[in-house]
Amino acid sequence: MRHEEVETPAVKRAFVVGHPIAHSRSPVIHGHWLAEHGIEGSYERIDVAPADFPAFFAGLREGRHAGGNVTIPHKEAAFRLADDLSETARRIGAVNTLVVSEDGRVRGDNTDAAGFIANLRESKGLAPDAPLSGQAVVLGAGGTARAVAVALLDAGIGTVLVANRNLERGRELAAIDPARIRPIGWDGIGALLPETTYLVNTTPLGMTGQAPLDLDIAPLPGEAVVADVVYAPLETALLARARALGLRTADGLGMLLHQAVPGFEAWFGVRPAVTDALRRAVLATLRS
Repeated sequence: MRHEEVETPAVKRAFVVGHPIAHSRSPVIHGHWLAEHGIEGSYERIDVAPADFPAFFAGLREGRHAGGNVTIPHKEAAFRLADDLSETARRIGAVNTLVVSEDGRVRGDNTDAAGFIANLRESKGLAPDAPLSGQAVVLGAGGTARAVAVALLDAGIGTVLVANRNLERGRELAAIDPARIRPIGWDGIGALLPETTYLVNTTPLGMTGQAPLDLDIAPLPGEAVVADVVYAPLETALLARARALGLRTADGLGMLLHQAVPGFEAWFGVRPAVTDALRRAVLATLRS
């Protein structure tokens, strides 16, 4: 009897690229999902210096990887080098997720916005597609702030106020949607808090090894939600103050977990869930 040879499916490979990259928890997240779904695949850290990133990116077209994540300092370079861009990536001006097609084209996306808003809705006990309303104040005007602003606008927030010590950076961010985003000076934050529904810190202030965020949030209304993109420490001083005031909070780890979902689905064909087990797995590495 003649036995037909069965072709073994190629193991799909994905990565996170940055410089430095040893601190990244993305391999823990994707490794957890690969095991959970019984997928024979891999996800690795790749350290690439900025000068070498164009060559690394060109190599992706050879098809050795299904795609990967991009972190500091390569998000803007990936935006410039991608063959195709999602509308979200275009608006944000940065890429954090790459998907390589069978014909070698590299598509750039930005899932930070989706990850942030999914975490925010979850923290408030809302459905995944529930619209948001009110006014938001975003601290900072960098790449993460751009993603957060886009997420808030798309979720229904009427006005996003961007507070940054460099007002010109705030104006550049406001160009995304001048009718709904307004730059403000750092000194003007306090006066706006009584009418603020969402306060989001996208700066490194409060992160381990950084200066603290010195801001009195007592004027926030009782229904306000305070979010911080920092996840080391998991509970920043800002979030601790918010909890003490009885406000809902959203930590940076939740955003990290939720932003990973679309990439995993694109590379490995399964949409994973953010669960307590996954959160515990990542938390264990933060404590070690």
